[in-house]
Amino acid sequence: MTTFDKREQGFEAKFVHDEELMFRATARSNKLLGMWAAEQLGLSGDAATRYSTELVTANLDNRTVDDVLGKVSGDLAGKGITPEQVAQKLQEFLHQAVQQLKGPE
Repeated sequence: MTTFDKREQGFEAKFVHDEELMFRATARSNKLLGMWAAEQLGLSGDAATRYSTELVTANLDNRTVDDVLGKVSGDLAGKGITPEQVAQKLQEFLHQAVQQLKGPE
């Protein structure tokens, strides 16, 4: 195996690792966003868990971040929470999820 082949395998392994990390971070951040939104909606217990799980599973069905933001923003519109606030929360949760998954450095 040449050095080029080894380097190529290394890049491929890193790509796979990074994609898996982003998939897991997105699922985790959607769950966190769902729990936050459920709290804003006055949901608790099983209802809050169902709401957050729905966001995670909806994303698995090839929905985009915009779909998730649209759903949560629509659900929270009556509570005076703007789409921008929801997007900011999602960014915070995504950053938190990535940090949790990477662990201490």
